[in-house]
Amino acid sequence: MSGIVYLVGGGPGDPELITLRGVECLRQADVVIYDRLVSQALHSYAPQAEWIDVGKQPDHHPIPQHEINRLLVEKGKEGKVVVRLKGGDPFVFGRGGEEAQALLEAGIPFEVVPGVTSAIAGPAYAGIPVTQRNMACSAAFITGHRAQSGCSPTGDWQRAARGVDTLVFMMGVASLPQIVEQMRLAGRPASTPVALVERATTPLQKVVTGTLENILERAAGVCPPALIVVGDVASLHEELQWFKRDERRPLFGLRVVNTRPRVQRWSGTDEIPGPDEFTMRLYALGAQAISLPSCLITPPLDSAPLDCAIHHLSDPEGLGYNWIIFTSRNAVQFFGDRLFAQGCDARSLSSVRLAAVGPRTAAALRPYGLKADFIPSYAHGKSLAKEMTALSGRVVLVPHAEGSPPLTVPDLLSQGYQVEAVPAYRVCTEIEPPDSLTELIAGEADVVTFFSPAAVRGLTNMLAQQGCDPVRTLNSFTTACVGPTTAQAARTAGLRVDIVAAEQSVEGMCQALAQWVAEKQPALG
Repeated sequence: MSGIVYLVGGGPGDPELITLRGVECLRQADVVIYDRLVSQALHSYAPQAEWIDVGKQPDHHPIPQHEINRLLVEKGKEGKVVVRLKGGDPFVFGRGGEEAQALLEAGIPFEVVPGVTSAIAGPAYAGIPVTQRNMACSAAFITGHRAQSGCSPTGDWQRAARGVDTLVFMMGVASLPQIVEQMRLAGRPASTPVALVERATTPLQKVVTGTLENILERAAGVCPPALIVVGDVASLHEELQWFKRDERRPLFGLRVVNTRPRVQRWSGTDEIPGPDEFTMRLYALGAQAISLPSCLITPPLDSAPLDCAIHHLSDPEGLGYNWIIFTSRNAVQFFGDRLFAQGCDARSLSSVRLAAVGPRTAAALRPYGLKADFIPSYAHGKSLAKEMTALSGRVVLVPHAEGSPPLTVPDLLSQGYQVEAVPAYRVCTEIEPPDSLTELIAGEADVVTFFSPAAVRGLTNMLAQQGCDPVRTLNSFTTACVGPTTAQAARTAGLRVDIVAAEQSVEGMCQALAQWVAEKQPALG
């Protein structure tokens, strides 16, 4: 029985510009065959899938198109749900039509899921409408490449130049001199506005403007991928540019490595996969997130202690816990998942009160129908233990990471609490290095962030596996840590710590980064 292949447009670069249908296809996928320009954040919608990189670069196609076609057919014949994830739209210079023909010939069912093409989104993110009343009533989209057959598109360019108001050239940076020449030969005046949009819709977007007369001089530093917009509408960039560093996007252009771990869920909850919260917050603030999970969250090696504690919750002859203290969202998720897996629900906690170390941890309780009875004024374990002394009840259950009970435990014990600490999850720091590690090694980042000591250990381990000196490599970047415990772990590893977020949360890290950028803005800008 054959599977099905979805030809999905992944959008122009901004991960939030993929369609809802595209996300749904990714969530069903067994295999994702993807291109170079697809946003890395989209990987998180299909953690269950096999990801195969068939990305092409200018003048370098390590996997030729006929091999991609063969791979699609092969995976389809294996009965797999296959997503062919392409940048932009699969039918706009994406060779999606050729792939559809190959699938049709092989008898493999397929579906086309249109995407937001960079031909329109790129100019829009540069503040350039491709049509504008009284300025441009037509637009044409043209490839800057010559076809492999050797046929020149010059004639088409000249016809378009004479009859269309706005011309958008895709993949045309290398052909810019020829494009300018042909526009002039077609009669376009030297004063015609031109804009080049590099890495459109991403935080690394760069816009260079000029005219047919001077754009070659101004575009000297522009590299692929980039769009070329020719026409009067290109002059609107200065007036309408909105995607830039401002109070809404204080981290614009900053390349941030996110080492937060992947979570391997263990009881089949209905939580929908998607980009990490920190990754999406970085994008919203204008930063380029480089997802580099340096550890993996899994169930504990032995779940018996946790199962026993859950059993006592509903056992009238049991321990009679007064409080369950959650010091992380992982503790909430793995405890809650196991609670439900044991056939229990929120009613099993009717006689116990819940404490959460901070608002984010408290929010993680809601999907389980639970609410925190106590949150300390400052999101830190020591504050939680200190402020709980004024509350009644001295028998406490603390779900925690295997092998590392939280600092809250000794503080509670010293204050006379009866504490049972049980492993609810495990943090694995010996994992296979992800592909994004090469970006870090190549120096394609500005800031490396750590949210836990385990993240520090995991990343230094991965770098050592690749034959790199972790200290020398990481000290070439700015290092940001959440809270003093993580900062101390980084220093112990020999790292220079430049930023310490006062609030131990995603928002606290973002605020710390924004403050650092504001102080360094003259140098960064």
